[in-house]
Amino acid sequence: MGIVALEDAMKQAEDVGLDLMEVSPNSDPPVCRIVNFGKLKYEKKKKIQISKKKQHVIKVKEIRLRPKIGDHDFETKVNNMGRKFIQEGFKLKVTIMFRGREMSRIDLGEDLLNRVADALEDIAEPEGKTDLEGRRISVYFTAL
Repeated sequence: MGIVALEDAMKQAEDVGLDLMEVSPNSDPPVCRIVNFGKLKYEKKKKIQISKKKQHVIKVKEIRLRPKIGDHDFETKVNNMGRKFIQEGFKLKVTIMFRGREMSRIDLGEDLLNRVADALEDIAEPEGKTDLEGRRISVYFTAL
């Protein structure tokens, strides 16, 4: 429509039953458009909903171990649970929990995490380094 006075633009929008929306306030003169603002908000909301549907949410499964776990229990947890979770597309969080005086032997927990990494090396890799949070050490594994 070209350059129009603000009052005239608002009158034209009111005559049509729509809203006057400022598109580019930084230009000289500012650019405005006559639109149905309610419809514009609705379409924007729909686009956001569609984009959320397309997002892939990665879920995390956790296996908790103790530093003095038996060999058979270790194999059962890592092979059954760990492999199953990773093959189903989950991230795996392996947590070593310490009690009482076990905190003085954190090296046992780190050795156990290394055993887990060796057991899962063909299907998963550790993500980042081990985190010591209070009485727990944890590391995340992701599929290769």
